[in-house]
Order: sequence, then C-alpha cells, then structure tokens
Amino acid sequence: MYSNNSQGGGFGSLFANIPPVTKNLLLINIAVFAVMAIVPGAEAALDRWCALYYFSSPGFYPFQIFTYMFLHGSFMHLFFNMFALWMFGRTIEYTMGSARFLFFYITCGIGAGLIQEGIFAIYVHRLVSILSPEALQEVMTQGFYHLRHSMNYTDPDMAMLNSLVNSPMVGASGAIYGVLLAFGYLFPNQPIYLYFLMPIKAKWLIIGYFVLELVYGVSGSADGVAHFAHLGGMIFGFLLLVYWKRKGVFRNHWFF
Repeated sequence: MYSNNSQGGGFGSLFANIPPVTKNLLLINIAVFAVMAIVPGAEAALDRWCALYYFSSPGFYPFQIFTYMFLHGSFMHLFFNMFALWMFGRTIEYTMGSARFLFFYITCGIGAGLIQEGIFAIYVHRLVSILSPEALQEVMTQGFYHLRHSMNYTDPDMAMLNSLVNSPMVGASGAIYGVLLAFGYLFPNQPIYLYFLMPIKAKWLIIGYFVLELVYGVSGSADGVAHFAHLGGMIFGFLLLVYWKRKGVFRNHWFF
C-alpha cells in the first residue's frame, strides 16, 4: 500500500525525516529480529520469555503483554508491519505529537493482546467443559513442555486446548492496525494506492480491513494469524481517538 501524503522532498527524504518515536520503534523491532536471527539461542529465549502466552500457561508473565509486540516470527511478518509503520506512523506522529503517539501505539498493542486473550478464554472455557479432569490436568501440567519440543496431543480437543493455552503470540500487528485506524479516522478521504495501482479512500480501506479481520476471526480461520488481536488494536485505537476528540486534544487539527 502507498499513501501519497508525503512530507515533501523525495523518496530519500522520507527516510531522513522520520519522527523520533516512529524511527525508534522501527529500529527496536529490526534490532530484536536481527538478534533473534543471529545470536545462537536468542530466538528460543526471547520466544520463551517475551512472547505472549495465555494467562493460565506456565509460560505466561504479565510483562509479556508489552514485550510481545516487539517480536516477529518471520522476515515477512516484520517487513509488512514495519512498512506500514513507516508509511502511516510518520503522519500520525506528526499529527498527534511524539509523546501522544507513543502512548497511542503502546495502548493499541496492549489492547490487542488483551482482546486476543479474552477470545482465547472463550474457546478455552468451551474445551475445559468437555474434557475429562484427567485430560485437563495433563494439558495444563505437561502441554507447555510438549509444545516446546514440537509435540502435541493426538486427541483433537486436547491438542486444541494445548495450542490455545501454550502457543505464544508475537508481532506488532495489533499496534499497527491501531495506527492504520488512526490514519483512516484522521484522514478519511486521503487516497491510498492499494498495491501501488488502485487508489481508495483511507476510510473505506480501513473499514474493509476491519470487516475482513472480523470475518476471518469469527470463521475460525486456521491460518496462524491472531485476527482478533488486529481487531483489538483497531477498537482500542478508535476508543482512544474518540475520547481525545471529545476532549479537544487536537483542536483544529482534525482532517475531515
């Protein structure tokens, strides 16, 4: 995707004029990925301690609700998130100011994790109600270690419960979807060139993304993507923007 809302200059100047929070978020995410890729044992250690696990998993620690958004599972995962942050984060940071943008970004990321944990709780509750006490005890005490060794149960319900409870979630996507929502909210009529070819107004693109994520999430798409986390980032971002608008935070700087 490409937005023609540039800050002037040329293509090179877009890199030279990245505001501080966006720039540092880019650098931190890239640095963490590089460490995971280069340093022996770093990927396993960071995945174990900093990825977000379900709150009843032996691998869960409260600080993971923050740290998970700086980890990425693949280069393409990192690339698309950072490309979107570079493309849209600059404009949102210039509009909000750096401190407020950082608060917004982190809030959306944390909100995304909380929403995904809440959705997992619904599925976990259903599975807990149909499993025997022995099977439940087995998953809760041993399942984490089985997954750490790339194993899972043959019983489909036990395997599903184990995956929900003990599989980690990583990525900045929830925070990024909040940034995308902010762009569509603040600049609804700004054209965005989808795949560099077809212009579409920001508001329609963001609404389309929301609907798609909702459909994928409700349908239970087994694509390994935390669709409800994406929705959570957008929802928390929207609520925060509405609150700030009512408080007059941006005064005359709303672009409708």
